[in-house]
This record gives sequence, C-alpha cells and structure tokens, in this order.
Amino acid sequence: MNTRIAPPGFAARAASAGGSVIREALALTARPEVISFAGGLPASELLDVEGIRAAYDHVLTESPHRVLQYSTTEGDPRLREAVAARLSARQLPSRAEDLLVTTGSQQALALLATALLEPGDTVVVENPTYLAALQCFTYAGARVVPVPTDDQGIDVEALARIMAEERPKLLYLVPTFQNPTGHTLPLERRRSVARIAAERGLWIAEDDPYGELRFRGEHVPWIASLDDARDRTVLLGSLSKILSPGMRLGWLRAPAALRGVCTLAKQALDLHTSTVDQAAAAHYLREHDLDARLVRASYTYRERCDAMLDALAHTLPSGSTWSRPDGGMFIWVRLPDGYDAIALLSEAIAHDVAYVPGAPFFAGQADPATLRMSFAGHGPAQIEQGMKRLAQIFRYREREPGPGALLRNRQ
Repeated sequence: MNTRIAPPGFAARAASAGGSVIREALALTARPEVISFAGGLPASELLDVEGIRAAYDHVLTESPHRVLQYSTTEGDPRLREAVAARLSARQLPSRAEDLLVTTGSQQALALLATALLEPGDTVVVENPTYLAALQCFTYAGARVVPVPTDDQGIDVEALARIMAEERPKLLYLVPTFQNPTGHTLPLERRRSVARIAAERGLWIAEDDPYGELRFRGEHVPWIASLDDARDRTVLLGSLSKILSPGMRLGWLRAPAALRGVCTLAKQALDLHTSTVDQAAAAHYLREHDLDARLVRASYTYRERCDAMLDALAHTLPSGSTWSRPDGGMFIWVRLPDGYDAIALLSEAIAHDVAYVPGAPFFAGQADPATLRMSFAGHGPAQIEQGMKRLAQIFRYREREPGPGALLRNRQ
C-alpha cells in the first residue's frame, strides 16, 4: 500500500495575505447591467486604439527581430528617454539612466519592498492608503504603521511623532489625487515630509499614477524634486492611466544605488518587461501628442467628477461627507455613524450598482462607514442613473424602524 504525504504548506507571507475586496467586487459586477463605480479603470473610450495599433505595426515592421527578442533589465532606452523627457518637462530633471522600466508601477512597488524591507521592518503609510500597497508590504513581512490624514492628506505633526516612536525604514505616500481619497498633499506639507525624512533618515516611496489627470488647480511639485528629499525619494510612475493599462508599463526613478538593487531584483523576477510593449510605447510617445490627449481626458474626468459630486447630495443619507478631488479618478465617501458599507454592498449589487467599501484601505482600525467611488468609467447620464439606484438603498434604510436602519450592530 502506497503512502501519500501531503505537500508542505504555504509560506507564512502567503497564508497571512487576505483576499482583495476590489478583485472580488469586480467579479460580482461583471454583469453588463451593473453600473460599477468600483474599479479604478480609465475610460475605455479615451484609449487611443488606432494610435496604439499603429505603434505596434510600426515596430513590428521596422525592427521585428529586436522587439521580439530578449531585452535589457533596465528597459528600452527609447522608452526611458521618453519618460525622462516628460518628467523633466514637469520640473523634475531626469535622465534615461535614472529610470528602471517595470511591469506596471505595482511591480515597481514590489521591487522596492524587496530591495529595502526585511521581515519585521516598519513602514509608515497614510491612513487610509492604496490597498495593493498594504498587500505588498504584508508579503514583504513588514510591520505597517498608519498615520492619520485629513482632507489635505497626511498629518505631518502626527508623522513626526510616529517617526520618533517607531523609527521606520520607509514612508509610502500617494500625495497627488490619492487612492482612495482623492486628496492632494499641499506643497508646504510636502516640504515638511521631506524635512522629516531628512532629519530622521527615511526612504520615501512617492507613488504617482494619477498626477497627469489634473482637471482643477495647478501642478504641485513632486516630493522627489525637493532639496531635502532628492537623495531618498523613489518616484513610481505608470502609463496605465494615461495610455493603456493593458500594456502594463511603469517605472521607478530612484537614487543610483537603490535603483541598482531594484534592477537586480527585477532580473531575478522576470528578466525584463515585455520588449514589444516597451517599443510600441516608446514609438507612440515620440510620434503622438499625449499631452493633447490628456487635455481631453482631463475635461472628460472633470465632467464626470462634477456629475457625481452634484448627485451625491441627493443620493447619500443626511450627515454624509465626501472629498472634492482636483484630479484623478476617486471620490471618498463617509456615511453617518452606524452605516456599514461592506454590509450594504451586496444590496447595492442587487440593485445593479457597485462601489468599493473603504474598510480594507485602512492599515489601522477601519472605518466601516467609508467607501470609494470612481467616476472615471461612466458618462454623466450613467452616473446619474447609478446614483439613483444607490439612493434607493439609503431611502429604504432610512424608512426602516429602529436601530436596524443604520446597521449599528455591524460595526
């Protein structure tokens, strides 16, 4: 009789990682009749399908053997030059050799965690913060410490206090049109963050996937451009929100020594990012006026954001609050005390509308009354229809007698 022994269990980091509420929500909203405000997807109609197709046709015609071959880990020099030129044009002088091309900015974050974090190291983050960053740091075995935020981003006084107490190795921020809140950190706070990092000896990961999607106000300088932070800030960027998420192209801009370590980590992980996708993107950026297309995108997103903001007052229960972003894709909502956005999600989906509950975005104690809504993927008419569906849920709840109306027992 043969004996069968079960294979070994999973690594502790895999066993401790939770599921993705966003992925699960997207799965539930796959039905075409659902108006989903859940995912952070760019508007499909803004994707330049013809221009991107022509870019692939060009590189496959002009240099097929090069673009279908292996490439260097650092990335296509032409793409790095194009990205460096865009950064330089926005007051961050950059060279191609300052950049490492990655498979989306999410890989850049994972490489940074691999290069910097030992199990047990401390990372400080905004609270709430980007959910996938929390997952990344969890996989690295890091200890994640939340810093309070307000409607202008991270609380720098709280950051200074926590820095003195915790002595973290890394600060992770999405300072412009933050995911999930939509808030933007003002310049004075950015200077304070840079000064604290310099005084305390801290790396900064400045994640900026949305910065080129501004539709109100003026550009705020990157933390990476400030004197106190130049030698310790890693800027993470992406083409996903401004060109195409399907191309999976991102980058990190980092001081030379850290960039070298990240390059070695990437070499071990996947050798290099897709050669043909990099080549097509580089050609597109050379031959097309992406900035002109971003003007159109910004106009579209402002129209959609305003449509959602206008509808919120007629949709949400009395006492709700919400952010008013100047760009990006997201509005952050807080319902009155007692509401539970996770508990209400299944009811919302039953009414063919969806959002993302806010609780998973918190590194500390979660606020169950929060939720994230994306305005990017639907025109004003669809937004209005989706908000009417959502309003039905809250009106029904408010009519219910007793404490059950506010789901207080679900907190």
